[in-house]
Amino acid sequence: MSVQKVIQLLIITGMSGAGKTIAVKSFEEMGYFCIDNLPPVLVSKFAELIKHSEGKIDRIALVIDLRGREFFDSLFTALAELDEMGVPYQILFLDASDEVLVQRYKEARKKHPLALEATPIEGIKRERRLLSELKGRSHHVIDTSRLKPAELKETLIQRFGGGDHAGNNLSLHIVSFGFKYGIPIDADLVFDVRFLPNPHYVPELRPLTGCDGEVAQYVLKWTETQQFLQRLTDFLRFLLPHYKREGKGQLVVGIGCTGGKHRSVTIAEALKNAFEGEYPVRTMHRDMDKDN
Repeated sequence: MSVQKVIQLLIITGMSGAGKTIAVKSFEEMGYFCIDNLPPVLVSKFAELIKHSEGKIDRIALVIDLRGREFFDSLFTALAELDEMGVPYQILFLDASDEVLVQRYKEARKKHPLALEATPIEGIKRERRLLSELKGRSHHVIDTSRLKPAELKETLIQRFGGGDHAGNNLSLHIVSFGFKYGIPIDADLVFDVRFLPNPHYVPELRPLTGCDGEVAQYVLKWTETQQFLQRLTDFLRFLLPHYKREGKGQLVVGIGCTGGKHRSVTIAEALKNAFEGEYPVRTMHRDMDKDN
């Protein structure tokens, strides 16, 4: 007796210019059946066809965006229909800062779909308002502002490529950053470690980073660091099962210090070591290589 495969349905949406084209190509390479610019009114009908495909298609990625804006208002109705049908789905929202989106439109010499007779920033702001509720309902939000195409592809493979990173399994993504450069917009939780002793003021440590053993040893040797790290680890260990039960695919934890080079990097790596073996976990040091 064959076991029926569970359908993995991913809805890809987000800001125009945030990387949906790259995402579709990445998912195709991962073996997903992809449909670009599907009208929302057809989502439930498509899901019904898939349910009767006898398992021939079980991983699907649908791109729905404002190119089909006359259909877009019906998306929430389509999601409700999926819930009634018992078809599990997740929503991936790709975002980027207004400045980056404007620059991408200039480089591509394209007009924004919501501002064909105006400047790109006007269309971007209007699109952001229209998509605000959908972003709030998304299971995954990825900010592509600082991601090169290859880095976005790698991120998607980490989250959706299979094994422990696919489906409803929760992965932990820890981002170190500098508050002087702004808080990561896709962080679910943000912790400030600027209260810890700062290696920046130790001349021989200043040019190094939190990935260097000397810096890590300096940051971790203090009692307050050990107490903070233990409490933070316990807090996250309490939260993660609850996020997983709610269907969240990834928890993005931001760890910030002043410049994002020493303390935040050290703590992020220590958290990664604490959770390896319990959850899929990876770190990204956003501002580590900047000139602080």
